[in-house]
Amino acid sequence: MSKRPLFGFRDQSREMPVRIPLELRQQGNWGELYGRFGQVEAKQQAGRCLDCGNPYCSWGCPLHNRIPQWLELAREGRIHEAAALCHETNPLPEICGRVCPQDRLCEGACTLNDGFGAVTIGAVEKYIVDTALAEGWKPDLSHAPDTGKRVAVVGAGPAGLACADRLQRAGIQATVFDRYERIGGLLQFGIPTFKLERAVIDRRHEILTGMGVEFRLGVEIGRDIGMDELLRDFDAVFLGLGSYRYTDGKLPGQDLRNVLPALPFLVQNGRIVIGDSVTNESGEGRPIAGWEDQVELPDLNGKRVVVLGGGDTGMDCVRSAVRLGAASVACLYRRDEANMPGSAREVANARAEGVEFLFNCQPLALLGDDTVTFVQVAQTQLGEPDARGRQSAEIVPDSESVMDADVVIIAFGFQPDPPDWLAAHDIALEANGRIKVTPAPTCKTRTSASTALPYQTSNPKVFAGGDGVRGADLVVTATYEGREAAAGIAMMLLG
Repeated sequence: MSKRPLFGFRDQSREMPVRIPLELRQQGNWGELYGRFGQVEAKQQAGRCLDCGNPYCSWGCPLHNRIPQWLELAREGRIHEAAALCHETNPLPEICGRVCPQDRLCEGACTLNDGFGAVTIGAVEKYIVDTALAEGWKPDLSHAPDTGKRVAVVGAGPAGLACADRLQRAGIQATVFDRYERIGGLLQFGIPTFKLERAVIDRRHEILTGMGVEFRLGVEIGRDIGMDELLRDFDAVFLGLGSYRYTDGKLPGQDLRNVLPALPFLVQNGRIVIGDSVTNESGEGRPIAGWEDQVELPDLNGKRVVVLGGGDTGMDCVRSAVRLGAASVACLYRRDEANMPGSAREVANARAEGVEFLFNCQPLALLGDDTVTFVQVAQTQLGEPDARGRQSAEIVPDSESVMDADVVIIAFGFQPDPPDWLAAHDIALEANGRIKVTPAPTCKTRTSASTALPYQTSNPKVFAGGDGVRGADLVVTATYEGREAAAGIAMMLLG
């Protein structure tokens, strides 16, 4: 076992895995952008860690992963131990290693990020888990008790999958229901394959099945099975319902042809990319479950594409448009780049692929007779902070102009769309439609005499987490809430 290098961060510069060449991305290559570290590169990058007395990287991660510890195990070549340690805090480590905005979280908090370049945490995490799984490593559930308890998990997105994983580890049988025919939620249908290849999700499906999780896919609660049946047949229910209703900017002209909501655009294009056609028993095509408002996906080849919105979904849209052969792709955002919610790494990748960013640019209307042809915009300047502390975008007088557009994709974010059956089972909502739950305990409340359990709803038998509780957010935060909700369920069922 080699000794940790004292000045590894100086002897070895920060490196990322090799990326797919730019010309291939612009020619429609949908493979994962970043390759994988080999053993030598992973050890070198892991050896750059300072093993800080106060691990800022762990505090910067919503899951509080034990990052310095598994980096050291990777440096020593103890990959199976490193994979087991990754899974102790993160039920979906190989997925988070690919899709997390590490530049805003663990790597952004890394001590070396100021001057020397942060440790390449996400890429090493991906290497650890991919390598261990390829070598046959599996989660060890040999010590999980047989409690005889059963929990229904509604939704196979990251919150639901994380909850199911933790329940199985506690000896509680998890049965996951999802209206789609594949697991993953937006991991499967909303994130492009150049960020997350579908084989990664399929492998996690196999792992969870091997752990004993039961999946009932293509089953929609409220349509195929009633919530009352779940409450009768299971000891508890977890709701990981997600956020699928896009934020309506109420722009004049948004009903014109070739104006698309971001999520249906990503979902339908994703199905085409992976060759996933959904058919019924007669062989005829059927719409995606839950997507009643299907949109016509236009041919983007040679088109001028404008994406409205600067979050990570907007970045997925602009980078997809590049691969679909658009002649030009522009992203409009009403604030400046410093206030942009999307990952800085994703913005940099989009720029490299030819996307033009127009900051301090507010869309006012979409213009055209039948099909969109122009976007009317105005310049903005940052004003006083709003209720959340962010500076508001104020339109500069007499700054209106128009820009050409053949296709417009609206990516203003998403909101929960709570089903009607929640109220019938005494599950209260916040004013904004999010499911109301007991918050996770903090250092101040952990010793409180309150009997409320983390992520418990107003119906004591029902727990919830993820985007349906928080609103549209990161995969890692949904994973955290599913994990913590499972802990609350275990407290209730096992004492």
